[in-house]
Amino acid sequence: MICTDRRLAYFKYLLLSIILPFLGSCEGISGQPPSNPVPAGAGKLRSVGDIALPSGYKRVDGRDSAFARWLRRVPLKADAAVYLYNGQPKRYQGAQYAVLDVPVGNKDLQQCADAVMRLRAEFFYDRKMYDRIWFTDNNGKKYSCPPGADRPRFEKYLEQVYAWCGTLSLEKQLKKVAAFKDIQPGDVLIKGGSPGHAVLVMDVAVNSSGEKIYLLAQSYMPAQSIHILKNPMDESLSPWYKAGDELNIKTPEWDFTQQQLKRW
Repeated sequence: MICTDRRLAYFKYLLLSIILPFLGSCEGISGQPPSNPVPAGAGKLRSVGDIALPSGYKRVDGRDSAFARWLRRVPLKADAAVYLYNGQPKRYQGAQYAVLDVPVGNKDLQQCADAVMRLRAEFFYDRKMYDRIWFTDNNGKKYSCPPGADRPRFEKYLEQVYAWCGTLSLEKQLKKVAAFKDIQPGDVLIKGGSPGHAVLVMDVAVNSSGEKIYLLAQSYMPAQSIHILKNPMDESLSPWYKAGDELNIKTPEWDFTQQQLKRW
């Protein structure tokens, strides 16, 4: 199944618990053993910045340097398996290189665009910049984080965002990046709609020839651990992706085009 925009998402996780057993989804919630092996060695990494670079590359911050550095400090779990919101292992374990140590919640709410919004919100929350935490729904209504929110109130606010904002609204809120070669940490590859999907650019590096590579992170449907994606187009470069001339970016569970790169 793929990410969809949704209104009244507070009730969605209840509905899914009823209908999912009848759907031919590639991602069950039955608790069956993972159908693909978890990547070896990824659990030894402590943070996104520990993911090794190919020879000749160095990391770059881009224009939003504070966000870029924050993303590199996001911790990774020792357990490199992806789990669903209900604690069950995701059936397909072939997409991830490593798993972010970021809350998922116990409801089927934090899916693709939600994970992108979670990371952006956490960045400003850590800096106590509450006025910078806001997202809009499909009609342009703004949902702002309460000033000085404690952690429970912050989590409640995010649930409200997940209920009314999604890939379509986030795509509208973000700005188009004119040239894919300008890709920077914190950018978003996004296809709005139902179905739709979104992934976050977690890191970018460049070599002496000006060639760029980047890392991607996603959640998916049902809500699950946010994870660093493998590169199915180039296993020797994985988990890094090359920002070359290819028009399509193939990720393990979704394909994007270069024209779908957006920025905050």
